[in-house]
Amino acid sequence: MNVFVVILLAMTLVIVMLRKKLPLGPSILAGGLLIWLCTRPSEPILIWNAFKKMALMPRTYDLVGALYFVVCLEIELRKSGCLKGMVDYLLHVIPSKKVALSVMPAFLGLLPSIGGARFSAPIVENIARGEDIDGDRLGAINFWFRHIFEFASPIIPGMILACAITGVGIGDLLVHLSWASALAFVCGWIVLITPIKLKPREPDHPDRDFSRERVDFLLAIGSVIILFIMMVGFHLGAAVSMGAVVLIMIPVLMGTNRTVSVKDIFIGAIEKKLFRDVFSILLFIQILDETGVLAQIVSSFDGAPLPTPVIIGIVSFIVGVLTGISQGHVAIVMPIVAALAPGSLDLAGVALVFGVAGQMVTPTHMCMIVTLDYFKGDFFKMVKVSAFIELLVLSVFSAVSFLTWG
Repeated sequence: MNVFVVILLAMTLVIVMLRKKLPLGPSILAGGLLIWLCTRPSEPILIWNAFKKMALMPRTYDLVGALYFVVCLEIELRKSGCLKGMVDYLLHVIPSKKVALSVMPAFLGLLPSIGGARFSAPIVENIARGEDIDGDRLGAINFWFRHIFEFASPIIPGMILACAITGVGIGDLLVHLSWASALAFVCGWIVLITPIKLKPREPDHPDRDFSRERVDFLLAIGSVIILFIMMVGFHLGAAVSMGAVVLIMIPVLMGTNRTVSVKDIFIGAIEKKLFRDVFSILLFIQILDETGVLAQIVSSFDGAPLPTPVIIGIVSFIVGVLTGISQGHVAIVMPIVAALAPGSLDLAGVALVFGVAGQMVTPTHMCMIVTLDYFKGDFFKMVKVSAFIELLVLSVFSAVSFLTWG
């Protein structure tokens, strides 16, 4: 059976399972098992070999450790009140409602926070209260700006997983792609924010003291800045950097009267679903390798009439549309990137940017569904505006990538 037909069947199975609300990890693993059944069914030992290699790889535990400490940091910031205080402080210091409308969901996308777009939606609604802005535009603002840091945050699960698979340093990929986040912000501002006409903003009550909220903001954003410094400046691994920040934050929070129980941090962060999904995705990748499917895809790309970056971009976009989850398109496409060009920042960047673009125009993206439900918006209107902004982003990104390709 043709290797691309096998991949198509596996992707179809994954999508069907996700649409049935089944978990991401088992869905992707089921796709991997289908690939094995279609290619090497007489060799069940391949599954055992894939499991052993996955279990013995250092990257497996670095990835699990990094994601675990991301959850620990989220618990510290949320239970200490730093996330809420940060929001209150930013609303106080930002002079323009337009800036606040775009910056608030962006900040909450940068920091680890449970609830995703549902967490930022009421904040966007509160900022826009009393203004003549329809729910469709507010929903699009919340949805778009919430995701601009997909390429520039060291604590985005898709970024962590992509670097673990391709062997690219998180710090290196952040430096390589951070301009894409700025581009996404600018394009979103032009399309969504510029047309808005707002009334003058009423000042805060003059007697209110924001000193505690100011410290909350510094603690929240400072933790991310330290992560950037460790990964980009000192080239430390994701798990080591995030674990260090989590440990540093414990005495810092205690010293600023924001104590969070150590038990809540480290026990509360043990998410069985997270570990299950990560191990399932990594086992899926090893099955691709053991069955020889990955090698066949690579050899097919070598003889393809289109340039490899174009093919990777197209495939990433399609998988992003089908899965609606960053870990989904990363798990399927990044192994191919790693096999074609190990350590290539350029190719990994193309795969990530185009995969995220697919996520932003699909109803399988849960943040879109949550946003539509909150603002009672129209799906087709949101997809239309999101697709137009993505067209701008991908056009500029592709042109710059073509001119600077290493």
